[in-house]
Amino acid sequence: MTAILRTEEVVVRFGVLQAVSQASIEVIEGRVTGLIGPNGAGKTTLFNVITGLQEPTSGKVFFEGKDITNKNPFKRARMGIARTFQKLEVFGSLSARENILVAAEQRKTWDRSGYDTSKVCDEILAKVGLSDVSEFMVGTLPTGTARLVELARALALNPKVLLLDEPSSGLNEEETEEMASLLKTFVDDGLAVLLVEHDMSFVMGTCEFIHVLDFGTIIATGTPSEVQADPQVQAAYLGTETVEEAS
Repeated sequence: MTAILRTEEVVVRFGVLQAVSQASIEVIEGRVTGLIGPNGAGKTTLFNVITGLQEPTSGKVFFEGKDITNKNPFKRARMGIARTFQKLEVFGSLSARENILVAAEQRKTWDRSGYDTSKVCDEILAKVGLSDVSEFMVGTLPTGTARLVELARALALNPKVLLLDEPSSGLNEEETEEMASLLKTFVDDGLAVLLVEHDMSFVMGTCEFIHVLDFGTIIATGTPSEVQADPQVQAAYLGTETVEEAS
């Protein structure tokens, strides 16, 4: 399968620190791809390179076969790349619906299809299960629900690739299962998802393919079972006990 998004030997240096080293990954349409690794492995830095928030020292980023390495974040969003953040980024003083409406209106600056922003909001609210709390200020909502608002806002941009940074952070077990089900629904509709996540049961149960970063270097790629069986991954991140629990 052809990758809709890929990085090619990306290097990021901050002074003498090399945060990412020759990192090459691929993201396929209709599939949840995982990017895992210990804290400080370079996962969010690589996310920032993909979305244009961080300029690579060397290497390239390709989207739909085009080199987008030098394009700014806004142009990448227009092309179809959306993301969420590890630290929850929502407009706490706005309602859930208003948060989504902000993104739907922003999309109007490049999408000339004449879509109805109100209808888009209603459809997304229903899709992620937020209709009942649509008029609640997001700052008053539980963390798990606020995470869904952030996800819904990203969806309002009508992306082709969705990057999720720690989507299960702050979620309880039931909410995590609901998030996994949502992601599977999205990819069934053809969306490509790339997620950074520390919850290994979530990763192994949701992702079809996984890239593992350690000290900025990709040390393993493969299916969940292949990654769990990799000795380098076990030593660097998963550990024997965690692997058994995730099986």
